[in-house]
Amino acid sequence: MEDGCSRIRRRVSVRKRNRGSPESLGASPTPAELQPTEDTEDEAAAGSRRRKTGSPEPAQGNDSEEDMFGDYNSFTENSFLAQVDDLEQRYMQLPECGSRDADSGVQEYLRVATVNDATDSETPEHIKKQSDQGVPAEPEPGSELSFDVPSSQILYFENMQNSSKALSDQSTKERDGNSHKSSNEELACSHLEQPRQNTDSSNGRASSETNRRKSIKDHLKSAMAGNARAQTSVFPRSKQLRETVLSEEISVAKKAIESPSDDLGPFYSLPSKVRDLYVQLKGIKKLYVGEGDWQHTCLTLSSVQERKNLIYSLPTSGGKTLVAEILMLQELLCRQKDVLMILPYVAIVQEKISSLSSFGIELGFFVEEYAGSKGRFPPIKRREKKSLYVATIEKGHSLVNAFIETGRIGTLGLVVVERLHMIGEGSRGAILEMTLAKVLYTSKTTQIIGMSATLNNVEDLQAFLKAEYYTSQFRPVELKEFLKVNDTIYEVDSRAVDGMTFSRLLTYKYSDDLKKMDPDRLVALVTEVIPNYSCLVFCPSKKNCENVAEMLCKFLSKDYLNHRQKEKCEVVRSLRNVGHGKVCPVLKRTVPFGVAYHHSGLTSDERKLLEEAYSKGVLCLFTCTSTLAAGVNLPARRVILRAPYVANTFLKRNQYKQMIGRAGRAGIDTAGESILLLQEKDKQQVLELIHGPLEDCQSRLVEEVTKGMQSLFLSLIGLKIAASLGDIYQFMNGTLFGVQQKTLLKEKSLWEITVDALEHLTEKGLLQKDSHGDKEGLQCHFRITKLGQASFKGAIDLAYCDILYRDLKKGLEGLVLESLLHLVYLTTPYDLAAQSQPDWMVYFRQFSQLSPAEQNVAALLGISESFIGKKASGQAIRKNRRELEELWVYKALLVELTKKLTYCVKAELIPLMEVTGVLEGRAKQLYSAGYRTVMHLANANPEVLVTTIDHLSRRQAKQIVSSAKMLLREKAEALQEEAEELLRLPADLPGLGGSNSERAGSHAGDATLS
Repeated sequence: MEDGCSRIRRRVSVRKRNRGSPESLGASPTPAELQPTEDTEDEAAAGSRRRKTGSPEPAQGNDSEEDMFGDYNSFTENSFLAQVDDLEQRYMQLPECGSRDADSGVQEYLRVATVNDATDSETPEHIKKQSDQGVPAEPEPGSELSFDVPSSQILYFENMQNSSKALSDQSTKERDGNSHKSSNEELACSHLEQPRQNTDSSNGRASSETNRRKSIKDHLKSAMAGNARAQTSVFPRSKQLRETVLSEEISVAKKAIESPSDDLGPFYSLPSKVRDLYVQLKGIKKLYVGEGDWQHTCLTLSSVQERKNLIYSLPTSGGKTLVAEILMLQELLCRQKDVLMILPYVAIVQEKISSLSSFGIELGFFVEEYAGSKGRFPPIKRREKKSLYVATIEKGHSLVNAFIETGRIGTLGLVVVERLHMIGEGSRGAILEMTLAKVLYTSKTTQIIGMSATLNNVEDLQAFLKAEYYTSQFRPVELKEFLKVNDTIYEVDSRAVDGMTFSRLLTYKYSDDLKKMDPDRLVALVTEVIPNYSCLVFCPSKKNCENVAEMLCKFLSKDYLNHRQKEKCEVVRSLRNVGHGKVCPVLKRTVPFGVAYHHSGLTSDERKLLEEAYSKGVLCLFTCTSTLAAGVNLPARRVILRAPYVANTFLKRNQYKQMIGRAGRAGIDTAGESILLLQEKDKQQVLELIHGPLEDCQSRLVEEVTKGMQSLFLSLIGLKIAASLGDIYQFMNGTLFGVQQKTLLKEKSLWEITVDALEHLTEKGLLQKDSHGDKEGLQCHFRITKLGQASFKGAIDLAYCDILYRDLKKGLEGLVLESLLHLVYLTTPYDLAAQSQPDWMVYFRQFSQLSPAEQNVAALLGISESFIGKKASGQAIRKNRRELEELWVYKALLVELTKKLTYCVKAELIPLMEVTGVLEGRAKQLYSAGYRTVMHLANANPEVLVTTIDHLSRRQAKQIVSSAKMLLREKAEALQEEAEELLRLPADLPGLGGSNSERAGSHAGDATLS
């Protein structure tokens, strides 16, 4: 007995000595701690899952999600629980204690053992042993404390640590004194309590016989589990601290945003953490002030506070995006709603994902990419954290459809549309209009924010979106516009009689050869700014971009080769790597001069490499097409428009504004200027372009018939938004087309167009008229067919849906799986056939090199050598439709093909390619460096990545790590949600009765806990 008691006291003493002080929390274990000593060997094995805490008194938490009692399940003679169990058995055998409750006896003994330990632990010998073992040190900057605790709290803890160091001696003395005092008081208390317990146990002998014998193992397990669940009052676990502190900040911010008071807290009703993140991640210390305080004015508008829809318009570089981001964060953090942000291009979506992933990680929300092949339909339903969906126009429409179909449109609190003017551009404009119209019709609580730099007929858009309007002409960096005619440069001046005033003459000395090669004097204009500043030259066509880049490099001084020569050589080497050993001859000649072309002919990897080099100043000049103006943010000191044309079409004012808006971006340049080159014959038209109004945004629902109105009607019926002719007509009156119908419709009325479209869909077998009710009037009801359901869910162009179905059915009759050729044929978009103009001799040579299996595919499709000779080509499809059960086989076959066609890389690189910002070249570099999974990237050190990976800036490394962490969290959350869904009882389970949903929910909680 005495020997057992000694062992118990020694174990408890060791455990108490190993507990760190509050200042030492969060520090990584030292090597000395990791080496078990003679006294702590058993404790290290049995208690490795327990966390050290700041004080012995409070109940302790448990960081691990594993069973914290796992090592106690086997009772050996050296086990602590075995000794206590043995102690209980001996105690129960004593005559004088046989009738006493086992629990009270053990508790009494443990109390005495703890008191003895408390006294012993303060002896000099114990203190010396504690110092020999190595007490956890105070956290250093960058230690695990900085990793676990939110960055907004790091400064607080650093200040706390500094204060702790200053008062360490005093605190130690006070703590030692309190410890002795506490021990003595506890000892005295234990002696006073003994007689009382004896009296209590004797009074309850009759009833204790039935319930006195409880397993000591279960008793201790229950007590320890309660301690593990209890919150530590002195210093919570770092993970709990992160969530608790941020939750408190958000709670305060939520009260501020819901309050009618004008006090918006530290940062527009958001936690101060958000302001700190903008300083840390984006270098934004404050909003524009003075004349440019439009951001503050816009954010404090009564319409914004009341969550009314809003349209705001400012010049490029005015800071529109920051306002939208603040509103999105308010919705995510304070109102706890999901947010959808719609952007025009995949590259901009990826750029936004990279910049906002760090915010999501720090603030506790998900940033999900819906662009290209990425995105899940329907999106995962999250019960705790909210999601920011960043999507292209097409994916945004599919997302809204999915929300409506699953009855979750109410969870979408805010929709933000960048470049709202695109609502008037072709089929993509029609899709954007359909998306916004559905949100307006199906959800009265979802706010819509639209922004653009080029809006004209705002009244129509206001009527459509039921929105307020705010505008300002503020631009943080002044932009000067110039025109060049021959060798004379004029400044655009609206006050002048002819709209321009003389500025200067070009004085650059041109040789006769140079005048012939460069009649536009581009060499003179670009050499005024490069290489110290950046320059963009917009050209009418892709071929012209390459020609201009080569021409400029022929006449640039050789001194340009010396500017950042080593870095430019690295760019060429990287281009060769991503090109599998080959590099474009034009880029090979121009990059050493700091010049490159930029157009859609580049691969994604090449474009990414060149953009990164331009952003870092390694490249100083891009010759580019107009698409760059609408793409990623690549600003310049000077923008040159080589001609007022895009291809053969004269420039529109919207396009002109977008191009010149690249000049003089805030935070990068202190000035900006644009120069438009023109000939004398175009002078008058150019002046009208510059001083004229912006183009109106007009609905494209009617012009894009199959992708517009017909597709809209099909989805309205498929999603059960509308079922009758009257419902559809009412919906159409609420669209932008409905607002503009008087100006757009000349021959037919809106009613006639609606009826015609529904009849056409019925004839194609996509809709069926309901046999009941009125078949002609407002109450004429429709229902969607299986083919119609598959068409609208797959966003198929209705012009091709019947051909698509026929080809898929034919493919099932003899699908060749010996190669991927047949599947590739079936997944080729139809509209590419009209665009392709193959070289038939090349086609014939490739056909002759096909394998027998591939030639079998050609024969099945009716393609022969004679057929090729007659320039015949086969049909193609866009994608398979899983909505049709008869085509189920395609769903299984195309999963792997989809991945291969999406990334076009080896299988081992696909996991890395899923991370936003990682393309093929970068994926190869990371894979070669040992980063082979998303988990590797999520746990990577950005500083190590910078030194390991060529041409990777610190900012890019941080963005890659943040994106990987966000992707990993999304996958983990999805698995957790799926597991909880499996454990949840269905609400319609027979036999539950009563309030099925409530009962199912309670059972689900029990199942999860068990």
